[in-house]
Parts: sequence; C-alpha cells; structure tokens
Amino acid sequence: MAKDVLCEVNSCKYWAPGNACNASSIYVVNNRNKQASQSEETDCKTFESKI
Repeated sequence: MAKDVLCEVNSCKYWAPGNACNASSIYVVNNRNKQASQSEETDCKTFESKI
C-alpha cells in the first residue's frame, strides 16, 4: 500500500499542505465505462468539496 498519497486538488476537504491527501482510504474508478489505460481515464470517488 502507498505510504504517501499526493493530490493537487486543493478544493477537496482531504487536501493537506504539501499536496498530501489525508483521507483514510482512496477510491478510484474507471471513467467513461471502459478499462483505463491512462490516469486521465480515471476518477477519484473519494473527492469531497471543502465547501
């Protein structure tokens, strides 16, 4: 399991200084209902808006 999870989405409530993610778990899925072959073809379902 990854020790350090980095994230640049500072509008997420789990974003922490240093581009760290402080969520207790991360859930990533394929987008567009197809098998992902690039990171752009995935979506983070863990995201929650700070607002």
